[in-house]
Amino acid sequence: MRREPVRSTPARAPRVDVREWLGGLRISGFVVIMLGLVVLGTFVLVPTVGTYMDQRQQIQALQSAVALSQNEVADLQSQRERWSDPAYITTQARERLFYTMPGEVVYLIDDDLPASQAPQEQQDVSQDVGQTRTDWMSQLVRSVTSAGAAQVAAPTIGVPDPAPTP
Repeated sequence: MRREPVRSTPARAPRVDVREWLGGLRISGFVVIMLGLVVLGTFVLVPTVGTYMDQRQQIQALQSAVALSQNEVADLQSQRERWSDPAYITTQARERLFYTMPGEVVYLIDDDLPASQAPQEQQDVSQDVGQTRTDWMSQLVRSVTSAGAAQVAAPTIGVPDPAPTP
């Protein structure tokens, strides 16, 4: 015979009567009006505060862009002033283009750096020697023979048409 386990019913919490609880609250009309005004003010001000914050961020981004542009303009103006100086132009022509004044002799010196500053040869990429899987010589011969055996198209531009046969 099979016995069913005995289930115990959990103890229920005492029920709270909502009407009694709400009836115990004493709210005056002034408090209700003030709460309504606070809620209304929140609904009115939240979108405008969000818009204000977005506009402040845009203003900050635009101010940083203007500052960056002003720096670029200042750099370009200083370059323009330098290029208006004939001595600077002469110096740039001598350095960049190796121009000389009439009668001057130019000596170009290679390896004028000390040994410690001279660029060193690059290290090998690998110590192991790689080996291809195919024989390059047979590939070369095959390529040359296939290129020599290829059909060449006859030029058609400038060649008269053959006479039609009756």
